[in-house]
Amino acid sequence: MDRLRARRDEIVRLAMTTGLATVEELAGTFDVTASTIRRDLALLTSQGRLTRTLGGAIAPNAHPEASLRQRTGEAFEAKRGIARWAAAQIRPGETVLLDAGSTVGALAHELRSATALTVATTGLTALQELADVDAVHVECLGGTLRHLSQGFVGPLAEAALEKSTFDRAFLGADGVTPDGGICEADLQQTRLKELMTRRAEQVYVLVHAGKLLRQPFHAWAPLSRKWTLVTDHQADSAVIAAFTANGIEVVIVDPDGHRIN
Repeated sequence: MDRLRARRDEIVRLAMTTGLATVEELAGTFDVTASTIRRDLALLTSQGRLTRTLGGAIAPNAHPEASLRQRTGEAFEAKRGIARWAAAQIRPGETVLLDAGSTVGALAHELRSATALTVATTGLTALQELADVDAVHVECLGGTLRHLSQGFVGPLAEAALEKSTFDRAFLGADGVTPDGGICEADLQQTRLKELMTRRAEQVYVLVHAGKLLRQPFHAWAPLSRKWTLVTDHQADSAVIAAFTANGIEVVIVDPDGHRIN
C-alpha cells in the first residue's frame, strides 16, 4: 500500500512540475502497464488531485485560463501574420464564420478593408472590429457571454449555427493536437467549435506555434472533417510532421502573412 501511495504521490508531483503527465511516460517511469496508470489517474482525478486530459493528466489549475486581454499581446507578430494569410483566402461574396479569441480577432481586424462579405461570429472582438464597416454584413450568433474569452456560448449560439452554413470557418484554440483536435477550457466552447466545423465548407484552425500539441485543459472538440492548420514560422518541424502524418494540411506563414512552406 505504501508503494502504491508513493507512486501516486509522485505522479501528482510530476504533473505539477512538468505541466502534463502522459500515460505512456508514466508507465515507462514506474515500469507498470498503461492500464495501471489509467487507474491511478482516475483515482487521483476523483480525489481532486489531478485533472484528466487526452492521454494523461495535469495538476488542477496548472494552466489557469488567461483572459482575452492577457492573450491579445502574446505572440503578436505571429498572430498578425496568421491573420493576414487567412484574410487573403476569403473571396468577395462569401459567408464566413469567425470564432472568438485573439488570433481570430486579429483576422477580423484584417477584414475591415473587405468588400461584399458576410461575417457571422461568436466573438465580441470581431463584432467590435467590424461594427462600423459598411461593406461587411455582420451577424452575431448570440448566446451567453464568457467574460474570459469574450465569446458567446450556449444553446442560443448552437441553435443559430444549426440553421446556418458557411463557406469558411476560422477557429482559435487553447491547444491543438493531430489526434484530439481542439483543446478548450470548458465543454460549452468545445461543443460550439465542433458544431462550427460541421457547418462550414472549409475549416481553418489559427494558432501560433506555442499552442501546437498543447493540452492545458480537459475539454476537447474532435475535428472529424478535413481541416487546415495555420501557424507561424517558429513551429518545430517535428511537431509539424505529427500533423501532416495524420493527413492534416499545415500552412506556415511569416509575420507578413506570406506562406513559407
